[in-house]
Amino acid sequence: MAKAVLWLRCEKKEFERRSALTPTTAKTLLNAGFEIFVEKDEQRIFDDSEFEAVGCKLVDNNSWPSAPTDVPIIGLKELPVSEDPLPHTHIQFAHCYKKQGGWSQVLSRFHRGGGTLYDLEFLNDDSGRRVAAFGFHAGFAGAAAGALALAARRQGKDLGLLTPYANEKAMVDAVRESLGGSGKGVKALVIGALGRCGRGAVDLFRKIGLEEDDIVKWDMAETAKGGPFQEILDVDIFVNCIYLSSRIPSFITKQTIVAAGKERKLSVVVDVSCDTTNPFNPIPIYNINTTFDKPTVAVDVGQENPPLSVISIDHLPTLLPREASEQFSADLLPSLLSFPQRSSARVWVEAEQLFKEKLGEAAQAEGLV
Repeated sequence: MAKAVLWLRCEKKEFERRSALTPTTAKTLLNAGFEIFVEKDEQRIFDDSEFEAVGCKLVDNNSWPSAPTDVPIIGLKELPVSEDPLPHTHIQFAHCYKKQGGWSQVLSRFHRGGGTLYDLEFLNDDSGRRVAAFGFHAGFAGAAAGALALAARRQGKDLGLLTPYANEKAMVDAVRESLGGSGKGVKALVIGALGRCGRGAVDLFRKIGLEEDDIVKWDMAETAKGGPFQEILDVDIFVNCIYLSSRIPSFITKQTIVAAGKERKLSVVVDVSCDTTNPFNPIPIYNINTTFDKPTVAVDVGQENPPLSVISIDHLPTLLPREASEQFSADLLPSLLSFPQRSSARVWVEAEQLFKEKLGEAAQAEGLV
């Protein structure tokens, strides 16, 4: 096969509608000499015909396991749990480098199959910044979900099924309507407010009508003293947007929540960072990821205290699937164009080195060495 080949696989995660490649970025890659195979996928926000129209070759849904092993497979979310060895090169978010639940089993599949993982979360530019991230849309959508959950709670209900929006305006309009026309009077705190994710959350809160003084913006300077933080209990919505790399003091705990009793204002926690199974999770008040059909999980705070719920959906940007995909894929495009020269392209060289390091850790954990 041609050297410059990519195989866009379907996404198997429920409700996931985003795509690592879009018809726009695929066309640029094709013009640069790539051959691109696209799996048919009714779940993807882009119609199969949109890819076919720019020159991609459509293949059967979920047929990548039978693709030649020298063809790189690109996707977004992690593969379904399986014991099958992985002989291909995969470009995706694997959620296993920070020792999340099941991390060593994921990497052992590459060990047994001889494949390679280039984790999208760890593709960095010369300054160490991620070349592509869904951060802004994750924060934007997370804040929207938090506001919707608050509106539901004010009506004595839990937030129901979340479905993707056609565009940003449709999302903002729907959130404002749920709050009676405006978010005025709602108070929110965003930790990680200077990052892409935090900026997205702040932008949503502004667009739904929160007053500037009611958007509390914290970053490393404000959290340096170490938690737990009383200030979190004094807002309606808390959105966590930090990038966790090491153990830090908890932002809130069940003990501080219960101790606040009926004086607590906090109603909804949105953990956009979703370090649910990370042993260093700074929000140790829940232990499951929530889903679009069940967006919230209740925190046990005692029957006598106001309800508190957590949103911990790990693919929030799919609430704005077309816009989020276009932005992410455009940012990833320069790196993909250099992929055929990955043995000398720094972004890929460093990503492969990190993979080999993590593979060694997993091999020891799984007793493979």
